[in-house]
Amino acid sequence: MSFLTDWSAWFPTLLNGLLLSLQITAISLIAGLPLGLVLALLTSSRLRAVRIISIAVVEIGRGAPALVVLQLFYFGLPSAGITLSSFVSACVALALTTAAYTSEILRAGLQAVPAGETEACETLGVSPRDTLRFVVLPQGLRIALPALMGFAIIIFQATSLTFTIAVPELLSQAYSIGSSTFNYLSVLSLAGLMYAVITIPASWLVGGMEKRMSRHLAHVH
Repeated sequence: MSFLTDWSAWFPTLLNGLLLSLQITAISLIAGLPLGLVLALLTSSRLRAVRIISIAVVEIGRGAPALVVLQLFYFGLPSAGITLSSFVSACVALALTTAAYTSEILRAGLQAVPAGETEACETLGVSPRDTLRFVVLPQGLRIALPALMGFAIIIFQATSLTFTIAVPELLSQAYSIGSSTFNYLSVLSLAGLMYAVITIPASWLVGGMEKRMSRHLAHVH
């Protein structure tokens, strides 16, 4: 069972890479989700110019592959006199990708709030701002939560793309070990298992939340 001996020797290095992948994921989500919420609100603005500009930003963000955005920030910005570290480039690029994609998820969640509740607020004299803060946002975010968690899994997997800009995350560490031992099959298998340890339980959690949310929405409607 020599592969187990190899795995035990490689595990600490790969674990450091996994922790870095999780760190990039967390920062990208923390920075990207609020920006996604702002874009979701702006794309529903009554002001035509604001709505058009916001939709254009979202569509460009959704249309640009995450790998291209990563390369743009790390290799492109130095040409404009702006130099970012590979870690910062990864966080910024994935945060912008998160914002573009989650804006549509959040917009769908906000629009799923029953119209009767906002109409009731208007009848009771509740201001549009308070209706948004205390009625629409809490329910819309709750509706969007399963889809947001699913997207968080995708962003975690997308951190493997940061390997291309020299971030020492999990895949990068596995490739480094493979290049020195030429045992790519074994080390990449271990890296794949470590990704799965995170993504499979998270997928089960998302599935459970979706079922629970479906029952809740069926009860509301």
